[in-house]
Amino acid sequence: MYNCGRCGEKLITEFSPIGIQCSKCGYKIFYKERPNRKKVIKAR
Repeated sequence: MYNCGRCGEKLITEFSPIGIQCSKCGYKIFYKERPNRKKVIKAR
């Protein structure tokens, strides 16, 4: 799931060779949604 960089519209799609653009505003920069949780990594 991706969010439009301009209007925030949510977009669920597969990428094509041509690329993607927002259906609402036509913008072509998207941000991938990330889960909001803490990630713990053990040190060596």
